[in-house]
Amino acid sequence: MIKLGINVDHVGTLRNSRGESHPDPYLAAKVATKYGANSITIHLREDRRHINDLDVRRICKNKKLTVNLEMAANFKMLKIALFNKPSYVCLVPERRKEITTEGGLNISKNKFKLKKIIQRLNKAKIRTSLFIDPTKSNIKLSKELHSNCVELHTGRLAGLVKKKKSFNVELKKIRECSKYAYKLGLEVHAGHGMDYKTAKILKPIKEIKEFNIGHFIVGESFFYGIKSVIIRFKKILKK
Repeated sequence: MIKLGINVDHVGTLRNSRGESHPDPYLAAKVATKYGANSITIHLREDRRHINDLDVRRICKNKKLTVNLEMAANFKMLKIALFNKPSYVCLVPERRKEITTEGGLNISKNKFKLKKIIQRLNKAKIRTSLFIDPTKSNIKLSKELHSNCVELHTGRLAGLVKKKKSFNVELKKIRECSKYAYKLGLEVHAGHGMDYKTAKILKPIKEIKEFNIGHFIVGESFFYGIKSVIIRFKKILKK
């Protein structure tokens, strides 16, 4: 079965809209794990727009939770990761004005800095992943930097599916990049903008071992409850 990582960032978004303590991302992480999430993703943005430092400490401290910390590739965030010791770290691009992550890392432009950060994370035995656009050059560079995994950005594919436009070219890119990454010894993940339809489309790509989904699951849970939504995804992801 493909593993399901659930991003609880937008529980924090809802909480922060009132400046209060409810709903609690930590409780959401525990509930999601109880109902079948294989891991919990949290993105500690530099502007703290949803997840904050206390959330990171509480969630990472609970060793019953498998935590995937998304973070910008800088040394300030590296220090936070090394202190909190999540199970995994996924390095992502980050711009202050973006509504959500708009694309993959520019690896060639940031190669030296990424290499140093990955070295530190690998030394601390924290599994590393790079969030990248699906190109073979990005995968080759990820391997050269000794990342353990790559997470392929599925935002363009998901957007085409939702607009009912042809997505075959984008799907082919993801399929070919998944095979290439697997051949090089990188674990392959996929995420961004995914829903039930996208999951069904990507499921046949046997090289993909993990889906990371957040916004859709949090939104869908308002209508059907998080337990039902997770169960439906787990049924889709069964090989």
